[in-house]
Amino acid sequence: MAEQKIDPKFKLFALNSNIPLAEKIADKMGIELGKANVNHFSDGEIQIQIEESIRGDDVYIIQSTSGPVNDNLMELLIMADALKRASARTINVVIPYYGYARQDRKAQSREPITAKLVADILQTAGVNRVVSLDLHAAQIQGFFNIPVDHLMAAPLLADFFLKEGFDSNTVVVSPDHGGVVRARKLAEHLKAPIAIIDKRRPKANVAKVMNIIGDIKGKTCLMVDDMIDTAGTITLGAQALIDAGAKEVYACCTHPVLSGPAIERIEKSPIKQLVVTDSIQLKPEQRISKINQITIAELMANAITRIHQNKPLSPLFKA
Repeated sequence: MAEQKIDPKFKLFALNSNIPLAEKIADKMGIELGKANVNHFSDGEIQIQIEESIRGDDVYIIQSTSGPVNDNLMELLIMADALKRASARTINVVIPYYGYARQDRKAQSREPITAKLVADILQTAGVNRVVSLDLHAAQIQGFFNIPVDHLMAAPLLADFFLKEGFDSNTVVVSPDHGGVVRARKLAEHLKAPIAIIDKRRPKANVAKVMNIIGDIKGKTCLMVDDMIDTAGTITLGAQALIDAGAKEVYACCTHPVLSGPAIERIEKSPIKQLVVTDSIQLKPEQRISKINQITIAELMANAITRIHQNKPLSPLFKA
């Protein structure tokens, strides 16, 4: 980023979910992170102490609500309350990965809509703005009655693959019908066609039958999803593509949740390389040779700067 004059009324704080990303963002902006201590009482309760005046300041907090989800969410809520009580002018939360986003509707009777509940709690805590990246469902923006800036990782991922030599001979693949819009956005940047994996379960306890919609025979396939959790969908899809005649399979996602058997499944799968962002920090045991992590620091730094300076975010959506 170009060097800029630092506004003394601007403050950037990091909580514990992803300190390395927060440090990179601060470095890109040419500022230091604000001083705050996050401690725990002996019973596990969270205690936050802000160690500098933020009266009348525009404060930005970096915190993904990734695992441990409830701890990271509570840290964010307690920090927002502390800032509100310390007379911050605005409280802006930068949530690269928005947890509980998968529960965005009632899929069955008597289910909660937890994505809406989290939105309500954040606003009650005093949050004035939310900045997030690749929400699991775009309509979550409508759960808030405050501004929500929804950033996209597609230009970053497309730029990476273009530099790696991926071109129009690549087919961008959505692992299910719900991800078609996401796949189309990446395909537009790569000027490539798309394909869709159609999964059907003939009856209970019978394995899924996968049909490929689109021409992938002899092609390099690039699967794209917003998050990979247990990696079941992405690895089964990769095998289905190989079985249907794909030359090779790569994959990418914004949010590497990678829980349970995910790493083992990726290791054993035909996926040649999985490209993820650092919206969630990888644990040491997740840093395998097949996984390549790229940073969103410059994207987030640019977004925060533009928001603070009341500039449009639309230039950030271009590859």
